[in-house]
Amino acid sequence: MVPIIYITFVPWFIPIVVARQPYLLSASPNTHGAPVSNPLSSSFAGFGIESTNLFAFTGAESPNNFSIQLFQNLANYAGAPPHIRLGGNTQDYMLYDKNHDGWYWKWNENSKAQGAYAADSVIYGPRFFEALERLPARTPVTFGLNLAYSGNDYREQIVKAAKAARDGMRKVRLYSFEIGNEVDLYLQNEMRRPPWDGNVYKNHFLDRAQAVYDKVLKPAGLPSTFFEAPATASTMGNSFEIAKLVKYGLLKPWNGLKFVTAWNQHDYFYFISVTPGPLSLDRVMNLDGTNSQFAYWKTQVDVGLNTGLPYVLREMSSVGPIGEKGVSDTFGAALWTLNFFLYAATLDISSVQMHMTDNSFAAAWQPTEREGTVPYIRPQYYAHAAMAQIIGNGNGTTQIGVLDTYEVDRAYKGRIRAYAAYSRGDLQAYILINTKPANASQPNRGSYHFELEWPEWALGQQVYHSYLSAPGADSTDGVTFNGIAFSNENGKPSEVDAREHTTQIDRNAISTIALRDSEAVILRLGKKLGVDPVVPTTDFTPAPKKKKKGGAWSRTSEAWKGMWAAVFTTTLVIAAYATDLIAPR
Repeated sequence: MVPIIYITFVPWFIPIVVARQPYLLSASPNTHGAPVSNPLSSSFAGFGIESTNLFAFTGAESPNNFSIQLFQNLANYAGAPPHIRLGGNTQDYMLYDKNHDGWYWKWNENSKAQGAYAADSVIYGPRFFEALERLPARTPVTFGLNLAYSGNDYREQIVKAAKAARDGMRKVRLYSFEIGNEVDLYLQNEMRRPPWDGNVYKNHFLDRAQAVYDKVLKPAGLPSTFFEAPATASTMGNSFEIAKLVKYGLLKPWNGLKFVTAWNQHDYFYFISVTPGPLSLDRVMNLDGTNSQFAYWKTQVDVGLNTGLPYVLREMSSVGPIGEKGVSDTFGAALWTLNFFLYAATLDISSVQMHMTDNSFAAAWQPTEREGTVPYIRPQYYAHAAMAQIIGNGNGTTQIGVLDTYEVDRAYKGRIRAYAAYSRGDLQAYILINTKPANASQPNRGSYHFELEWPEWALGQQVYHSYLSAPGADSTDGVTFNGIAFSNENGKPSEVDAREHTTQIDRNAISTIALRDSEAVILRLGKKLGVDPVVPTTDFTPAPKKKKKGGAWSRTSEAWKGMWAAVFTTTLVIAAYATDLIAPR
């Protein structure tokens, strides 16, 4: 007999999965106590742009209208532009010079600083911020300052850069500062000499934060808690772990002031020449591997949230440092990206930035011509579009809950993920992801069948299907989301499939769907995803700080008071089984 996967919420615990014969047992618990994320910021799913690559993405003397349109699309879908972290290795090579008037950065002919790449090797000027201003209005920006530079004038240099950032961002919004990039690697990169550890770093960080606050933030009426720390590559087993930095006093008043506003760390699912074992698309698409790889970071998230500060992942991607052709530039990596955004949301990570360089096969698009290849959009961009529409659907109230799918059929182990999306406290959609590899050349594509139970008040309603699909997992083009494709010429969206894919909820409150291998779908109740107006949001306040067990999350503003007071009940059941038949459309 065909096994069925049964998922239901219980009010004090995580959703449970058990394999059963083809019948369903269900309860109707109160899901107000179900584990769900904070309401997601409209800018949650963002990008990191390597500092020296800014001109490639936004343009030099002439704007890069292709890139700018791609950023704007996501702002239109989500209600706010994606959060941009402007930083990376090169932020620790750069000094600001107000007299450098070029639409480019240049090498410092008088470089004298330490470092495998000298900490004063790059000069940038005011045009840098003019280029940054081309991003969509209200784009929140985390700006990376240089900690590596340690010349006698280090305070003067960091203050100059911070002041230029403050004054140069008028249309876009300066959200926070980083001080230093991946400081746990400073000895390896020859940016510091021993002794260098988390305790020494704490002193260097707070000293510079004090200077920036006194000279830049305070005169502008901005708070001292404006800095994200520690922007580490990995803290595993070293003195840069969050708990150790707290012990060293990073959060304690320094001259009477506190400076840290969020915990900031970096990660890559696979980093070439660092991660053990061979890299393959199949490895990326096994989502159990993501949970395993991120397990240590998850402990850091929990420790960070328990300090009362939010946690952000400002540098992330499937493959680092610059991706891998045939892996990170494929549709399979796009499915990984969508899953990671949803997974991170359920951990109460407040923001995720997928890192981009102009030469990276992991960037969501190639912004300029390189080696005879004109700019084009990679499949990963479609994952950003899907996440933006999921977030925009709730207009600032979207919450994500994960459904336990670990007991799926053996052939699909690590390949199935399911999430629930809530808006204003009510179940609005299911998000299903099937990452079993099916390449474009594969003649017959298998499917995974799901049965989903909806609230009783939804009996008879239509469920609208919005697919994230491509010819195959290995495809680098031909991708669509929700019937939309984006132009490689101007970045604009166009409808390429106007058909409405729907199913009806039956009298047992069940709807069914067959999801093809290497595909994802968002199942919206009552309406097609993306048809409701998206209200622009202006609140850049980080999500509520401390992680709680169970219950919905609330904000303290007047607009949110009472939002979550109502108790709502649903029965959430997913039944699933595999088939080798091609899913009909």
